[in-house]
Amino acid sequence: MSWKPVIDQGAKPMYRFLANQLEQDIVKGLLLPGTRLPPQRELADFLDINVSTISKAFKVCELKGLLSATVGSGTFVSFDALSNAYLLSDRKTPNVIELGATLPEPGSYESLAVQLRSMVNEPDIVKWFGYSRPNDMLWQKDAAVKLMERGGYDTEIDSILFSNGGQNAITAALAGLCKHGDKVGADPHTYPGLKTAAAMLGIQLVPIRQRDREMDAQALADACRSDNLKGIYLIPDHHNPTTHRMSLARRKALAKVAREQNIFIIEDATYHLMCPKRLPAVATFAPDQTIHIASLSKTAAPGLRLAYVSVPERYRKSLSNALYNINISVSPLMAELAARMIVSGNIDTIIESHRKNTIARNKRVNQILSNYHCHGDETSIFRWIQLSAGISGASFERLALERGVQVYAAERFTVGNSLPENAVRMSVCAPETIEELARGLVILEKLLKTLS
Repeated sequence: MSWKPVIDQGAKPMYRFLANQLEQDIVKGLLLPGTRLPPQRELADFLDINVSTISKAFKVCELKGLLSATVGSGTFVSFDALSNAYLLSDRKTPNVIELGATLPEPGSYESLAVQLRSMVNEPDIVKWFGYSRPNDMLWQKDAAVKLMERGGYDTEIDSILFSNGGQNAITAALAGLCKHGDKVGADPHTYPGLKTAAAMLGIQLVPIRQRDREMDAQALADACRSDNLKGIYLIPDHHNPTTHRMSLARRKALAKVAREQNIFIIEDATYHLMCPKRLPAVATFAPDQTIHIASLSKTAAPGLRLAYVSVPERYRKSLSNALYNINISVSPLMAELAARMIVSGNIDTIIESHRKNTIARNKRVNQILSNYHCHGDETSIFRWIQLSAGISGASFERLALERGVQVYAAERFTVGNSLPENAVRMSVCAPETIEELARGLVILEKLLKTLS
């Protein structure tokens, strides 16, 4: 058997003892990612304990993201069991070029500053330091509707809730719509913020097979039946980390499955506004199933911690309660600033500036890494670099950091038992200047050449 734990017959409860030992054996490298664990009944017979004890121990580790169970195939050590999904460290490493964090380029914040200075000079500035008032909220919700229209979704003012950032909105949606032990589908590589939120809440992420680099509708329907999914998480535009943009046909197909299977969709519209050609949001085709999240951190400024959430009536009370109970409140000052930027049209100026500078940066990427396969179009603020078969993303990340450049390996984004691609995500806009970006790209190009 691949795992033969030594048990203490006096340990209480036994399932917890086994779960702790299994976790330690994974952490210590005694059980490698991808290892198939013994069948539960076989392990129970070997240890002379009840099979339900094994099941409970495995379930504890599943909910921590350490194991992934596939119906008909067995239970495996997850490929992302030991990967670090927390991408932002608490301090900047000296002399390292940041090509990891997905940040918009910093050159177009001045119009935000101008608007904020204007607000600060208003005679009734103190009102923005209290609680939001109903009349203020109404016009701010109207601004949210206008922003979502720009991103491809027409919704109603009554559907809008506010959150202190997109990741907080995702966390609240999971907390409000799921219970401990529920399963939610996602792409085989997905946003790490979803992974950390799911692990914190005891929600299991199930990787859904892809076709043409986007979630397959038939695979989703099969997973709904076999895994009893409560919902799915999607990033239709500039998918994080692979950069793929979902086709219109696939948006319709996934929405159809969600309607038929009566599951919710969390649609992360973080990057919608960066795309010059607008496609309808998934929510357009499943408005009664979809929680549509439009945040401003990637298209305006990271410090503008605000997300607008359009929520169908059937989910609105649960999600509103979750936002309140986990205290994801929004600063009235930030809400007013964002609304004024949207209604005045200044947000369009910021987005267009970001888009223009992102295109210029991607031209440098395409010049310096012209001999390598970098997924992502000219308006994507990050790229997905395919590596040669002999080098893993984790190894490349470590070697790049040794040379002074931070990128993030595919392993950080992998869901469950999905096999990580030989790839890394590279941020195009994190460096403060295009010259710093070029220096980092030259270092990466030399490393890629060495490893090819």
